[in-house]
Amino acid sequence: MEKGWLPVEPAQRTRDIRYAVRDVLLVAEEAKKAGKDMVYLNIGDPLAFDFSTPLHMIESIERAMRAGHNGYSPSSGIPEAMEAIRGEADRKGIRAVNDVFVTYGASEAIEIALSSLVNRGENILVPNPGYPLYTAVLSKLEAIENPYLLDEENGWQPSLSDIEARIDDKTRAIVLINPNNPTGVLYGRDILEGILELARKHRLIVFSDEIYDKLVFDDLEHVSIGALADDVPILTFNGLSKSYLAPGFRIGWGIISGRAGELQNYVNAMLQLTRARLCASHPLQYAIKPALEGPQDHLPAVRSKLMERRDITFERLNAIEGVSCVRPTGAFYAFPRLEINEPDEEWVKGLIRATGVVPVHGDGFGQKPGTAHMRIVFLPQPELLETAYSRISDYVQAHRNNPAATI
Repeated sequence: MEKGWLPVEPAQRTRDIRYAVRDVLLVAEEAKKAGKDMVYLNIGDPLAFDFSTPLHMIESIERAMRAGHNGYSPSSGIPEAMEAIRGEADRKGIRAVNDVFVTYGASEAIEIALSSLVNRGENILVPNPGYPLYTAVLSKLEAIENPYLLDEENGWQPSLSDIEARIDDKTRAIVLINPNNPTGVLYGRDILEGILELARKHRLIVFSDEIYDKLVFDDLEHVSIGALADDVPILTFNGLSKSYLAPGFRIGWGIISGRAGELQNYVNAMLQLTRARLCASHPLQYAIKPALEGPQDHLPAVRSKLMERRDITFERLNAIEGVSCVRPTGAFYAFPRLEINEPDEEWVKGLIRATGVVPVHGDGFGQKPGTAHMRIVFLPQPELLETAYSRISDYVQAHRNNPAATI
């Protein structure tokens, strides 16, 4: 008699991996099946709303395919794309560039950089709140997430004192997300200078995720931390998904800057990993040069739309008793604080089931103990946002004194 299979046990490294942005969709599907009119505020995909990829980028890919660029490319990227990325680094003021490499989205560049650096049991300083990709990759690498606080009372700027207090002999690097996801806040130059001083003092590498660098509001200027220092090893990550409205292209890159002699072994390790996975999508790399060097006229319109929606978000959320929100200055996220008496994950699930509005619970991004938040994506059209915030307001008011209430 044939023996049956025992349950296949997954690797322990997957045990703690969570991705709240998509996990809430399981609850959203329940609400949709129950007949709720859904408003999705959970995923930062501009193309799900009234934004579109610049046509000249799409045409560049079609030309590349027709020209036969459908096989493997060089592992680090096609020459014209790498040259365009170096030109972008120069425009941003990053001078001490050692190398660049093209990846499947900025997320693969981040994973390659972390995988090439950190050993089991070592730790990486990550912003809290911050994007959950870093937590997932570190868990897979059996390394340790070392969260440092962003100070809500100081407009979600990183707390330099908290960063320094968390550094130990196992700390290898510090991660910045600027503008930040999930708070939508741009970091000040003084904060960036302070982080560089800590990196020098403690010999840390800086990972700077700048995927929203061109989506900055109120005439503020994005400063790349790589432009402020030639002596600190810095990895700057970017891509086509957000500012260039092409998340489905899955094209990103890393820029490695700092003193060449100190970085050479690390650079070689990263390039070794790029070779091991062969290459990013060959024809889609031909969109990089047209994006970075071609017309930028989509950006003013995108920023104008986002600022209008930011203003609606900021005003409507702060008008709700029990909700407070720091004004976003970049990207397309807000991270309002909730005065509630239950975990924010449970509160958000209740909101979704009752109203069909789908934000993401703050705990999915990390937050100061004892606080509760939710992340709002304000990409939808103004009328959808108004509908969503009216439903959130009704839900908050119904639950302030009666958590079991329905609306």
